[in-house]
Amino acid sequence: MNILLQHNAILPVNQYGGTERVVWWLGKYLSLLGHHVTFLVKEGSTSSFAKIIPYRENQSLDEQIPDDIDVVHLNQKPQEYIRKPFVVTQHGNSSQLDSLHQNTVFVSKNHAERHGGEAFVYNGIDFDDYGKPDLNLPRKHLHFLAKAAWRVKNVKGAIEISKRSHHKLIVMGGTRLNLKMGFRFTPDFHVRFHGMIGGEEKLSILNQSKALLFPVLWHEPFGLAIVESLYMGSAVFGTTYGSLPELIHPEVGFLSNHKHEWVEQLKNVDHFSPKLCHEYAQDIFSARTMAEKYVTYYETVLAGKPLNSQTPKALENYPKFLPFSE
Repeated sequence: MNILLQHNAILPVNQYGGTERVVWWLGKYLSLLGHHVTFLVKEGSTSSFAKIIPYRENQSLDEQIPDDIDVVHLNQKPQEYIRKPFVVTQHGNSSQLDSLHQNTVFVSKNHAERHGGEAFVYNGIDFDDYGKPDLNLPRKHLHFLAKAAWRVKNVKGAIEISKRSHHKLIVMGGTRLNLKMGFRFTPDFHVRFHGMIGGEEKLSILNQSKALLFPVLWHEPFGLAIVESLYMGSAVFGTTYGSLPELIHPEVGFLSNHKHEWVEQLKNVDHFSPKLCHEYAQDIFSARTMAEKYVTYYETVLAGKPLNSQTPKALENYPKFLPFSE
């Protein structure tokens, strides 16, 4: 199958970049499965396993799709006619004002259901990029991994919980002084900030962490930080919103919307097994599994069938911030 993956970014990405990394891993494993992959991405991209076509923003998308392509995989709803069969991955939440395409693929079952859809594929990670973690390494701290300036990710809640539970916290994705979303200075010195990091520094922090604190205040579509943390042997503490209940079971984490329950459960955070967390991530969230599931959807649209029984659309407009109370 000749597959075109389109995303308006430079690949491969350095350090931060959730969607970009998923697109890259998908292309790699589609290639390993024997398919011919073409990336339609920003100029400056390189690949040893796929053909690169520089994406031109001043030219229509359809004109940039080669004639020999069988199926196109987009990462946002097209704003024009596409002559080739295609699927669209919806990475974020939409509003009731947005009508999605019938060939939309969501990133979790909950994500699909909240939009009246059925088609979904979990994001998978390329284990080769992470290596094999040392699951016997002492675990010294908790961690937060997200864009801290984005208030729905709730770094403030993570800082409060870690302080009340007497744990050190490492924040990846934010700084102590943040002016992007209004003035915010964090004086708590049980917290260390590492900004946007990647590579060995990030993996070392994850490999020595007891748990990811993920107190999100919205319906999380998926959460790549969850999978990365589990793979490196960290448990996950989260709220009960969005996809989290289907991703996190009691043997690998804890879910609650009440702060005092988090504080109480963190007293026993050491009882989680790094080995069990790691094996769970390996079993469920591999890039190969992701690629195989997308292939079944490619075959469906090539057969002229829609991926969802009706046109997906957000069924409800939720509050900007969901509760995380005492």
